[in-house]
Amino acid sequence: MAGLTDAQVAHYRQHGWVAPVDVMGEDEAGELLRLLEKAEACFPMELNAEHRNNAHLVFPFLAELALDPRIVDPAESLIGPDISLSSSVLFIKEPDSSSFVSWHQDAFYLGLEPDNFVTAWIALTASDRQSGCVSVIPGSHEGRAEHNDTFGADNILTRGQTVAGINEASAIDLVLRPGQMSLHHPWLVHGSQPNRTQGRRVGVALQGYLGADVRPTRGEHHVLAVRGAQPHTSFITVTPPRAELAAGAVTARAAANDALSAVLYDGAERTRAL
Repeated sequence: MAGLTDAQVAHYRQHGWVAPVDVMGEDEAGELLRLLEKAEACFPMELNAEHRNNAHLVFPFLAELALDPRIVDPAESLIGPDISLSSSVLFIKEPDSSSFVSWHQDAFYLGLEPDNFVTAWIALTASDRQSGCVSVIPGSHEGRAEHNDTFGADNILTRGQTVAGINEASAIDLVLRPGQMSLHHPWLVHGSQPNRTQGRRVGVALQGYLGADVRPTRGEHHVLAVRGAQPHTSFITVTPPRAELAAGAVTARAAANDALSAVLYDGAERTRAL
């Protein structure tokens, strides 16, 4: 197993994140980007800006990424050997766009406890400050912040959920080359700025890998078994797709997205499509 080093694990425990973690070469990341953009061109309604959740349930190349030992082994270093995957999100910022991600904590809305889970964010293109990389507030995973729903038009997040009063001077940019990833704690405050470059900024967030002790606290959760013991019976277990947009897979994704939407929008005054 090519997991994290002791130093990387210690950094994660103290600061709430670790990056960069090498996953694959730039050529391999470029091939994944090619497959994704081909899928976007062939199936625009399945991957448009309002429909980028859980694409790993209908596209085999994304399911293979979610199950890749080069990603799962480092996650195991943090959460243990029995792992399932809760969901995935394609974070795509078009060239010179105004799209951003406000400061937030993933765990605030995900309906999962305890916090023994981790998000892997894999860069398929260069991700730096100019292109709107993920920025984090070190050590913020130790606290629980109040969030306000804004539903901002340019905010990529479902509710436009925002933590106010962040000292942005303490923020760290997680700069990644194509094929590298970051790992972050579910309570880590993080966000990202708009893409001011002339190229797309594309990342795949596997959000998140769940340890064996994690349970739903509300709603249904559809999870993919990744390794080790089967997911707890409190979860609905789904299977990876055998072919692009296979009928059963499309149905499974729709059910997973409906359930995820119900969890994420619990108590909200309005909703947006996933």
